Amino acid sequence: MSHSKIFSGNRALGYVSNHVPLVTRYIKRRKENLIVTCVGRAFHTYGCSHFTLLSVSGIHDADITCISADAWHVFTASENKIYAWRRGTELKHTYTGHESPVHILLPFGAHLISIDEDSNLKVWEIKTEDIILELNFANSIFQVTTIVHPSTYINKVLLGSEQGELQLWNLKSAKMIYTFAGWNSPVSVLEQAPAIDVIAVGLASGKIILHNIKYDTIVMEFIQDWGMVTSIGFRSDGHPIMATGSLAGHIVFWNLEKKRVDYQLSNAHFGSVTGLKSLPNEPLLVTSSPDNSLKLWIFDLADGGARLLRVREGHMEPPTFIRFHGSDGNNILSAGGDSSLRIFSTLTETFNKSLGRASFNRKASKKKSRAMEDPLIMPSITGLASESAREKDWDNIAASHLGLGVVTTWSYDKLKMGELKLLPKRFDHKPNATATSLCITHCGNFVIIGYSTGHTDRFNMQSGIHRATYGGETGGHSAAVSGVAVDALNQIVVTTGRDAFIKFWHFKTSKDSSPKTIIEVKESVEWVRSHAETSLLALALEDLSIVLIDLDTRRIVRHFYGHTGRITDATFSPDARWLITASMDHTIRTWDIPSAQLVDIFSVEEACISLNFSPTGQYLATAHVCNLGIYLWSNRTLYSHVSLTSLPADTSGPILGLPGSASDPNQVFVDGDNETDDKDDEFVSPEQIHSQLITMSTLPNSRWQNLLNIDIVKKRNKPKEAPKAPEAAPFFLPTIPSLEVQFDLGDTNSKEQTSRMMVPTNFESLTVFGKLLQLSSEINDFSEVVERIKSLGPSAIDFEIQSLALHMGGSVEVMSQFLKMIFSMLNSRKDFELAQAYLGAFLKAHGKTIAEEKQLREYLPIIQKAQLSCWSMLRNELFYNLSVVQHLKRV
Repeated sequence: MSHSKIFSGNRALGYVSNHVPLVTRYIKRRKENLIVTCVGRAFHTYGCSHFTLLSVSGIHDADITCISADAWHVFTASENKIYAWRRGTELKHTYTGHESPVHILLPFGAHLISIDEDSNLKVWEIKTEDIILELNFANSIFQVTTIVHPSTYINKVLLGSEQGELQLWNLKSAKMIYTFAGWNSPVSVLEQAPAIDVIAVGLASGKIILHNIKYDTIVMEFIQDWGMVTSIGFRSDGHPIMATGSLAGHIVFWNLEKKRVDYQLSNAHFGSVTGLKSLPNEPLLVTSSPDNSLKLWIFDLADGGARLLRVREGHMEPPTFIRFHGSDGNNILSAGGDSSLRIFSTLTETFNKSLGRASFNRKASKKKSRAMEDPLIMPSITGLASESAREKDWDNIAASHLGLGVVTTWSYDKLKMGELKLLPKRFDHKPNATATSLCITHCGNFVIIGYSTGHTDRFNMQSGIHRATYGGETGGHSAAVSGVAVDALNQIVVTTGRDAFIKFWHFKTSKDSSPKTIIEVKESVEWVRSHAETSLLALALEDLSIVLIDLDTRRIVRHFYGHTGRITDATFSPDARWLITASMDHTIRTWDIPSAQLVDIFSVEEACISLNFSPTGQYLATAHVCNLGIYLWSNRTLYSHVSLTSLPADTSGPILGLPGSASDPNQVFVDGDNETDDKDDEFVSPEQIHSQLITMSTLPNSRWQNLLNIDIVKKRNKPKEAPKAPEAAPFFLPTIPSLEVQFDLGDTNSKEQTSRMMVPTNFESLTVFGKLLQLSSEINDFSEVVERIKSLGPSAIDFEIQSLALHMGGSVEVMSQFLKMIFSMLNSRKDFELAQAYLGAFLKAHGKTIAEEKQLREYLPIIQKAQLSCWSMLRNELFYNLSVVQHLKRV
């Protein structure tokens, strides 16, 4: 199963690249260079013109270990299998034969070279998927680490090893041509230089050697100070520049004519520069890194240096707190463990933005190094609150940080960190005081902050001025304040503490600093989540339960049990019908608030640490442990019928995999589990809950409500022209009187009949419905008769009732059976409104006949008694409910 009852995986946001080096392709039809990056089990294809995401591949059954490409295909390796893709999404070929994971791929004309971790080299025919050559190297002697095809060297490849040696092989003859002694350091990179016969060799020691493989001589040698060379690239636009990447994230540009460093990009990435490609005949350089970023650099500075032209990036460390911003549900605010604040769009990745990283001194940190260990960078963000009411006027986002009492402000409109640092003066000499909770009022003017010392303070968002303290200088709680909330009208402030107290305060403080109301719970409160449009608060307790509090009545209205691990986050649905909770027990549960029941549950492999429901109800966004992305789950109730029933608290839901980057969650091409149909689990309401209750039918009103006014309906629908007579049937074929021509073939299957003339056995002109009524007198069962009349429309029902008249071929016995059918419907207390409508139409059509016939006349009191019994019960229940509603309105 790929979904739970309510949620199904949609896609992942925030993934750009990982440690697998990028590859570039030039597409002649598009006249554009394409960039392919790996994001785990899938790869992304970007266009260089606008750096837009063009396609997302299908999901592999394991992480991708290496990527390569030519003009027609993108080749990927996952474990010991190799795949060839067309247009970035269509799987064309699958190559199987390796026994170990493949870590090197190289397209070689009409062939593909692959090398696994056991140094087994295979050459494949791309179209036929056949192996045409296999070479085996021993890891202890020659462990292959990299490969390159020297230009103009037909059928030859150069292999680099962990032992430092190089070997030149002819693949056509399967012979080794030459062995290069190496430089006593593992070879990490091999790259073809612009000059023929010259190969750039990057070593783990930090040396870069330009080596002439024709004469086995060193052309020139460089060494970078930051350790192993991770990538090498050459400009091909007429400038003799070689770029090398390092583990520290720096890029060095070497001038090959002057044989020295031309310039360098310090901290171009926060991680190692694993991917580095210079676009052909353009002053552009594209780089990728495990820091989850892809950058395009352009050489247009006055000194010939490179500047950042375009960038696609996500969080370097897993998100810690996510929230939807605004009422349209298109943007997600995400705070990461890297102290950064980002905006991810659910529409397109081109709308993703970065608000920067939190800094003690923003201006100074811009001038200083961008390294991860920058002392000016603040600790990771642990709490977040935003409000869109005044975002055009001043900062509208507040964030708390790990181990700090300072709360920072951010501007969503200006996409930057604000200048305010909110901290009460009482904590100037208390470095141990930390901000534990915060919220922004719905007007956007104030932020309320709770601290580990038990104090709660209110600040002005525009000026940062301290406005009030709840509970006085001694603090409102004897332990840390775990949650704060404020109502929509700024009348009440709610604070919860680790001391197991919930306190309600006047928003405007006065001389009397005591709380209005105090509620004590059995366990300390972990955190508080509020619903903006209602007065509901969700509180997580230390005993792994959740309580709901109504702000208006100031009482606990619901209590939910079931989680077996620490509850990490909760969110309300937009209509406050559901409460969705996440826990360290790897489950995400949905609780129905009106019924106080668990209605949905599913498990994930990595525990969810933060989640939020879209204001439009379209998506549930989740962030998980050790995952850099934000995952969207579609709300299935918006586009399909979902039947929800209460589940036991200890039930175990399906284990769902996290969505991939593709929009289609079922885009799995290898070992994909087929989606199981959950129709068997759909709740079907019983025909009758209890035999003593009145049950209505499920038929639409139009099927029975117009019976009493059928004459008016017929007159209104009368055609302007006389209807054409239907084509007459042959005189010898008996027919059934109905709106449509139907032949009576009931007696045609008699084997003893030898005559060719079909003569009916009787001359009664009863319809099928009339015959069923006549048959019911023998078996005393009206179920088939009721189902027959329920399947008819108003006009057909009227015709059937009219046809029971004596002058139309009916009889008193059949009319009596109709009354008995009505009595059985009333006595069973099913289809109550249908029985009333059918009875009314029958009395209207045959009232005179009933008065004349004693058999019919004497049966009416029996029906009247059954009808009054049902109606009195229904009337009493209706009056009771109306009285309760009127009483609640007065209250």
